[in-house]
Amino acid sequence: MGARVISSAEEMKGLLGQQLGVTDWLTVDQGRVDGFAKVTGDHQWIHVDPERAKESPFGGTVAHGFLTLALTVPFGAELYELHFGSSRLNYGLNKVRFPAPVPVGSRIRAQVTLDEIRETGAGLQLTTTYTIEIEGKERPACVAERLTLVVP
Repeated sequence: MGARVISSAEEMKGLLGQQLGVTDWLTVDQGRVDGFAKVTGDHQWIHVDPERAKESPFGGTVAHGFLTLALTVPFGAELYELHFGSSRLNYGLNKVRFPAPVPVGSRIRAQVTLDEIRETGAGLQLTTTYTIEIEGKERPACVAERLTLVVP
């Protein structure tokens, strides 16, 4: 099943308050965590040293919180495509929380809801909430309110 195509602002407004979908599961492996550490310069041992991390309270390496947050980009693309406006811009975040760590080897997925649509002078501002869950865990890994600006 492909991403939902949303063809107009009117169609988007009809989805207000609804879940846009739930992604497939994604395994967070050590290679992904190491690659994120390399591009960000965040080489904290809890993320990149599996032997030392065995002695941590987590019992192994965990993904960076910002890696989990960054995965909202491909998760969103998996669920929906906006086919209106001249461009779409990452406008920022309202709120981000990391309630639970993501142990390397875990599977995660996102549930996305459309919470607000606001007309601005620059375009249509969308607020979507991404709740990233960890398979088999009660608490989510991340809850983030993302802002997207759809430029006319």
